[in-house]
Amino acid sequence: MAISRAATGGGTDLERLLGVLAALDATGTPETARAVLGLLAREPRTVARLDEHVRQDPWHLPYRSPGLEKLTARLDRPAPGAVAVALTSAHGDGRIRERAVRAMLAAPVAALTPFLVLRTGDWVAQVRDPARAGLATLLADDPATYLPAALPTALLVGARSRGGFAVTQVTAALLAAPAPVRRALSRSGPAAQRRLVFTTGLAHGWLHRDDLMEAAESDPDVLVRARAAEAACRDAVWTGRLPALRRLAGNRRPAVRATALTGLLRLGRLADVSAHLDDPADLVRAIAREAARRDGIDAPAHYRRAVTGDAPTPGAVAGFAETAPSTDAVLLHPLVTHPAAPIRAAAVRGLRLLAAVDTSLVAPLLHDPAPAVVREAATALRPLTGALPPTLPWELLADPRVERRRAGYRLLGTRDVPARLRAGMLLALDPDPGLARRGRADVVRLAREAGRPDRRRTSTPVPTGTAAERDDLVRLARRAAPVLGDECVDLLTGWLRR
Repeated sequence: MAISRAATGGGTDLERLLGVLAALDATGTPETARAVLGLLAREPRTVARLDEHVRQDPWHLPYRSPGLEKLTARLDRPAPGAVAVALTSAHGDGRIRERAVRAMLAAPVAALTPFLVLRTGDWVAQVRDPARAGLATLLADDPATYLPAALPTALLVGARSRGGFAVTQVTAALLAAPAPVRRALSRSGPAAQRRLVFTTGLAHGWLHRDDLMEAAESDPDVLVRARAAEAACRDAVWTGRLPALRRLAGNRRPAVRATALTGLLRLGRLADVSAHLDDPADLVRAIAREAARRDGIDAPAHYRRAVTGDAPTPGAVAGFAETAPSTDAVLLHPLVTHPAAPIRAAAVRGLRLLAAVDTSLVAPLLHDPAPAVVREAATALRPLTGALPPTLPWELLADPRVERRRAGYRLLGTRDVPARLRAGMLLALDPDPGLARRGRADVVRLAREAGRPDRRRTSTPVPTGTAAERDDLVRLARRAAPVLGDECVDLLTGWLRR
C-alpha cells in the first residue's frame, strides 16, 4: 500500500514509505526486507523519487527512529540489512553512498539492483565508478537474475546526463542474454522495456514469423503492435503468404487491420480489401475505397445503398458522410431515430461532417438514452447554440445523468464570460469527480487570467451584467470555495467587483 501511494503521491507519501522501510530494517527478517524491496524494484519511478527525496533532506524525515545515522552505522557490519544499504545509497554524503555501493556489491541482491543503477549516474566519481564496474559484472555473470531488475530503472534514467552508461550495459546484456531470458523480458515489465527488447530483437533477427504475429495481435503496447504488424505484413508480402495477411486484416485493432490491408493491396487482392468499405475505422475505409476505385467499384453508390437499406452499419454511415455531397445529407435524417444507438450516433456525426445539422432534428437527441448519442449531439450543436432555447443548456447541466450534464456544460462553453463562470462553478460542485475536476480547472484558469493580466493567454474582460448578477457570481464562488480554494475565490471576488 505504501509503495503504491508513493508512486504517484507527494512528499508525505514518500516519507511514509521511508518510515515503513526503516521499521522493516529494524524489526523485519532479511527475507521480508528483500521481498518488499523486490516489490519496490518493480516501480522504477518510485525508486528514483525515493532516492531524490532522501538526498534532499535526510535529517528531517519521520523515519529518524531508528534514524538515517543508525542505518548508516549498519554499513560497518559484516552483513548490513538490504533496506539499510538501499536507503543509505541515497545519502547526501558521497562517502556514505560509496560505502553503500560497496556493500551492495559485496553481497549482491537482485532487489538492490535499481539502487545500484541510480548510482552509475552519480555525480561523484568515487561512487559512480565502482557502481558501473559492479553493474557490468553482475549483468555479465548472471543476466537472468540482474537484467530484469536493472532494465526498467536503466531506461528511466537513460535521458539523464550520466544515464547513458546504464542503458549501454543493459543493451549489451540483452544482446548476450539467452533466448528464454529475452522472451521473459518481452512479455513483462513496463512498456519501455518491452519496446527495447522488441526493437533489439527485430534488428538482430531474433523474432520469427510466429513471434511477430503474436506481438501484432496481442501485445498491450501500441507501438510494439504497430511495428510487429508492419514487420509481419512486410514478410507476408515478400513471401506471398495471403493467409497471414487475411488473418491480420480481421484483427480488432484498426492500425493492424490497416497495415494488413495495405499489404493485400500491394499484392493486388482488391476484392479482399474492398470488402472493408464499411469498416468502423476511417483509415481502413480509406484504404478500402482505394481498392474499390482500382477495381471499378462505385464506393459512394455502395454507401448510399447501405444507408438507405434495411441493415445500415456505423461504418457505412461514416463512409457515406466521407464521400457524399452535402445535398445528400437528407438520407441520414431517418437514421437519427434508428432503434440502434450506434447508428443514431453515426448519423449525427455524419450530419456534422456534412455541415448539415438541423437543430430541430438533433436537439431532441440531447435527451437520448444512449450516452454516445448525447455526446455526438452536443458536439454537433455546439457551433449552433444560438439556435437553441437559452434555458436548454442550463436544464441539461442540472440533469441527473452525467452525460447530459457534460453536454450542457459543453454547450455553455460558447457563452459569454459570466455564463461560463457560473457553469464552471456549478460543475466544480458536481458529484461526478471527472466533471468536478473539469469545472474547477476552467474556473481556476479564468480566475488566474483575470487576476494576473501579465500572464493571460487570452483576453478575459471583466464580466458584464448588472451588479446583482455579479454579486450572485461572488456568492456562488464562495459556496464553491471548498473545491476552488481561497486563492481562486479571492481572485474572482476582486475581479467581479472591479
